[in-house]
Amino acid sequence: MKTLTCAFVLALLPTLAGAIERPDWAFPPAGVTGAPRPPETGELKRVPGSTKTYTQSQIDAFNEAPDWFPDAHPQMPDIVARGKGTQVRACISCHLSTGHGHPENSRLPGSTAGYIARQLADFRSGARKGAANMITFTKAMSDADMRTVAEYFASLPVKRWTRVVEADTVPKSYFVGTRRMPLPAGGTEPIGARVIELPEDAHLVELRDPNSGFVSYVPPGSLAKGQMLVATGGDGRTIACTICHGPTLKGLGDVPGLANQSPVNIARQLYLFGTEARSGPWAVLMKQVVEKLTNDDIVAITAFIASLDP
Repeated sequence: MKTLTCAFVLALLPTLAGAIERPDWAFPPAGVTGAPRPPETGELKRVPGSTKTYTQSQIDAFNEAPDWFPDAHPQMPDIVARGKGTQVRACISCHLSTGHGHPENSRLPGSTAGYIARQLADFRSGARKGAANMITFTKAMSDADMRTVAEYFASLPVKRWTRVVEADTVPKSYFVGTRRMPLPAGGTEPIGARVIELPEDAHLVELRDPNSGFVSYVPPGSLAKGQMLVATGGDGRTIACTICHGPTLKGLGDVPGLANQSPVNIARQLYLFGTEARSGPWAVLMKQVVEKLTNDDIVAITAFIASLDP
C-alpha cells in the first residue's frame, strides 16, 4: 500500500464547522507586562557548571546576550550571538545558546534549516502573526541573515527540556510578561482543565541558564487521552499527528519535530493555526487539523507530545 501524503489524508477530512477553542491557560491576560527589574547592583551572577559571570544588566541585554557555556556549541554567527544593531535582538537572548528557549518562544533544534528559514520569512511577510517581536526583527533581516540563523539552530542537538507530571494540584502561579512563574508567596491550587508549565528553578531561568528546564503539570488522565488523539485522531475529531510528523513525532523532512516541545507553545500554535494568525500553504493543512479541537483536547494532545522522548 502506498504511503499517504499529508495533503491527501487531510483532503479526506469532512468540512469542519465551528472554531478551535482558545486555551486561555496558554496566553497571558491582557495588559500584563514584565516585572520591573530591581536596580543594578553590579553583583556578578553565576549558574552551576559555568566559569562565566555576568551582571543582571548584561543578562538582560538586548545584544551581547549571556553565553554561559561557550565551549558547548559551535561558533555562533554574529547575528545569533549579538543581533543586528538596535534592529534585531541577539537570537540567544530569547532562544538561549541551545536554541530551546522558554515556553514563550519556540524550540528551534529539531526543525530543518528550510523550515526555520520559512518561518522567519513568514514573520517578515505577515503570513505568521502572534509574535510581535519576531515580526519586528525579521523586517530588518536579509535573506542571508535568515539562512545563517536557520542553519545554525538546525545544526544543534535536541534535548529534553520539560518533564510532564500528572497532578490534581499545582503551585500557584502568575504571568510575568509572557512567562508563567511560581507565585513568590507559594501555595497550591487545583489544576482544572489546564497545562501549567513552570521553571524547574525560577532563579536560573531568570539568569537564562540554558541547562535549567521546565516542568509541565497536566490533569490526571491527560497522557492516555492525548496518546489516543495523537495516534488515531479520535474518531474524526482531528487527524493523527503521526501521519505528517512521523511515528515518534520527531519530524519528517521539513515537517518539524514536536516531541518534548513546550506544551504551552504548542497550544498557542494550534490556536493560531485555527484562527489563521498563521497562514501560508502548510498552515492551511493545519487549520483543517485543529478546527474541532476543544480545550480538553488541546490539554491532552500537548501533554502527550511534551512527554515524549525528544
